[in-house]
Amino acid sequence: MPRIAYYWQDCPTCGRTLQVRVEYLGRSLCCPHCRGPFQATDPDASPHHRPDPRVNLLDRANELLETMQMHPWGDSN
Repeated sequence: MPRIAYYWQDCPTCGRTLQVRVEYLGRSLCCPHCRGPFQATDPDASPHHRPDPRVNLLDRANELLETMQMHPWGDSN
């Protein structure tokens, strides 16, 4: 039975470390936690990185909260 190979990559939007299938290298993906888009990149070709510190995390948090309020499961009423 073939084994699935994974590598670790940080989400550039929320910073969580994601387990990505090697077969997805080069593809555009979405983080399963924040839905932020990212490119599956070769972990040996680029240094391990964290989200850009210049990104205003408060603005991103507010954007995510607004998105949640548009969905029925995000309605607190």
